[in-house]
Amino acid sequence: MKWSAKPIVHKGEKRIGVYFEKNTELIARIKQIEDARWSQQKTVWHIPDTEENRIRFKITPLSQTIPSEEAQVQIEKFKQWMRSKRYSKSTIVTYCEALKSFLLFYREKAIAAITNEDVIIYNNDYILKNNLSASYQNQIVNAIKLYFKTIQDTKIEVDKIPRPKRAKVLPNVLSKEEIKLILNAHNNLKHKMMLSMIYSCGLRSGELLALQPVHIDSKRNIVLLKNSKGKKDRIAPLSPKILEMLREYYTICKPTTYLFEGQTKGQPYDSRSLQLILKQALTKVNIKKPVTLHWLRHSYATHLLESGTDLRYIQELLGHNSSKTTEIYTHVSTKSIQQIKSPFDDL
Repeated sequence: MKWSAKPIVHKGEKRIGVYFEKNTELIARIKQIEDARWSQQKTVWHIPDTEENRIRFKITPLSQTIPSEEAQVQIEKFKQWMRSKRYSKSTIVTYCEALKSFLLFYREKAIAAITNEDVIIYNNDYILKNNLSASYQNQIVNAIKLYFKTIQDTKIEVDKIPRPKRAKVLPNVLSKEEIKLILNAHNNLKHKMMLSMIYSCGLRSGELLALQPVHIDSKRNIVLLKNSKGKKDRIAPLSPKILEMLREYYTICKPTTYLFEGQTKGQPYDSRSLQLILKQALTKVNIKKPVTLHWLRHSYATHLLESGTDLRYIQELLGHNSSKTTEIYTHVSTKSIQQIKSPFDDL
């Protein structure tokens, strides 16, 4: 049974990701480890990043992953600077871990002596050698650039730090028929309501869980999304059908602080439980695709585009900074492609 393990950061928390092909015996063994969890988002089992677990999975012990005293001071300065600029907690953790990885690689070298050439060597001898992803490399580059631009005065020329080419990955989209099956899979009103809200308004899961009853404006048929990604507020339209479902839900469930609360009144619904709701829906309707909650948002955008909604409006509805981010949906829309006649038909 082949498996691999490596340290990861999941939702701002240091964890160890354990990777293996689906195997009931390994899953059972992982579950026996305290606080072992499955991440639908990263599709990996993960456990606490402790000395014991590192030894168990043959990862370099924490005692050997401590950067130099100078590096520790600089990482703390970087952290405080990001806090003062109100960077999100998860971004601060991710960037500090990325910078730590880089400075650990040059543990014996003074930070002021680090050059652009050292960044290239790190990319080749650490990231590529360990088959780490381009997205991880981008995180490292982002952290290095920000740190050397704001905190450290060195020989590095920030604008010349090489960045890997991004893979052009298309968003995953479900058909309207598949969406309908998923949204109708649950009899539980709250479960059905949460999945329906994500699709009908194109929400990120975090945006859904942060919603409060006061954010629903039934007179204007809109939902106010406060402090979304990038610390921006935006509004999304509420369909009459969703508004009707919300009224029924509110009457029965009587939410207080948050629109969707867990077992404890006044506390938001748990994100892992929300992922489980989707997983259960997929099982019920026998959809085998590795659907995530974000697929519902992608599907909302694509279905809007296919129904003739202007890209500029979709960009506003999704809260994208750049129109280029929204334009990716033109590559998965099948409206025009389906009208193209294959030359095979004329043979």
